[in-house]
Amino acid sequence: MKINVEQVTDRLAGHGEGPAWDAATGRLHWVDMLAGDMLSLDPGDGAVTRTPVSSVVCAIRPRRDGGLVLAVERGFALLDAGAGVPKILPELWPAGAIRMNDGGCDPQGRFYCGSMATDESTGAGKLYRLDPDLSVTVVLEGVTISNGLAWSRDGGTAYYVDSGTQRIDLFTVDAAGDLFDRRPFVTVPAEVGTPDGLCLDAEGGVWVALWDGAAVHRYGPDGTLDAVIEMPVGRPTACAFGGPDLTDLYITTSRPSADDPTPSGALFRARPGVSGFADYGFAG
Repeated sequence: MKINVEQVTDRLAGHGEGPAWDAATGRLHWVDMLAGDMLSLDPGDGAVTRTPVSSVVCAIRPRRDGGLVLAVERGFALLDAGAGVPKILPELWPAGAIRMNDGGCDPQGRFYCGSMATDESTGAGKLYRLDPDLSVTVVLEGVTISNGLAWSRDGGTAYYVDSGTQRIDLFTVDAAGDLFDRRPFVTVPAEVGTPDGLCLDAEGGVWVALWDGAAVHRYGPDGTLDAVIEMPVGRPTACAFGGPDLTDLYITTSRPSADDPTPSGALFRARPGVSGFADYGFAG
């Protein structure tokens, strides 16, 4: 099934990433990652605001009591509702060639984000978990490009992309919320693109952006490719459901160069005929 897509904003981001719907404010947040800014869309009037966060800002999720949790270059940050300046939490490693990249929240209200080497060195990254008490745990090592991470509606399965593997993997989630039994779900052929950020819909479908693939794919619960959104840009980066009924699929994109003739760096929206479900949110 082919699904149409529309451009929502101008080319606002160099490397757009990390979209998340904030139900408390009715806005879609995403990042201009390497500029260190958060972008926020009001779908009602199309207005976009830009909020400086840090040298790099990688991913965003809502907090259950209002405000946002963010992943920054070397750790995490909190932004209280109504506050203009985020609180940067202690750095997890010294300045160097490693930065955070992408993540998501689990049903227990914990925020995960994975890191990567800026030169994409194999196995140099880790997957971190920020708990509501603001303690941090390493839950996975040997990651190359830690990307999409999302939990199923029942919380029993997590879907994870390490782009270096060309796969979407599954984890089983135990009663304590820990991830185990990692196994392949879908392998994306390299000539089709590289799997990047992902999200799930209410029917159990997995939507994944394909870097250098100019598309977003939907894989059904059995791993079958059953829908394709063809993009007018080469590097879609991530996707998230938003809007009052969570029926709008927002897609962030990256600009390969300043003179790229396509609308890369813009935010896009599709209406695929299925809805998402509420983000689990960060409990801290």
